[in-house]
Amino acid sequence: MFVAHDLSVVRHVSDRIAVMYLGKIMEVSPAEELYHKPIHPYTSALLAAIPIPDPRENRARERDVVGGEPPNPIKPPSGCRFHTRCPHATQVCTSVEPPLM
Repeated sequence: MFVAHDLSVVRHVSDRIAVMYLGKIMEVSPAEELYHKPIHPYTSALLAAIPIPDPRENRARERDVVGGEPPNPIKPPSGCRFHTRCPHATQVCTSVEPPLM
């Protein structure tokens, strides 16, 4: 299992990548497609967290930072599990689980 800080390594050893949040697969995609065109906002947030090796460039870049605390994994929220922290969440996200792509 790889965690967020390992995503830069995953790119080089995997053909397909599944992204999980609170024990639920949020997105499955061919590796290169996931890095260039993520579908789910959680995937975008994970990719934004990968540090750039150049410290100046890393500090200067703009990042979409996910706020809030993760929900209780024993009793995850209904609908999209990420909706409580997602900057793009709408009312439908609270009741409808997005289809796996």
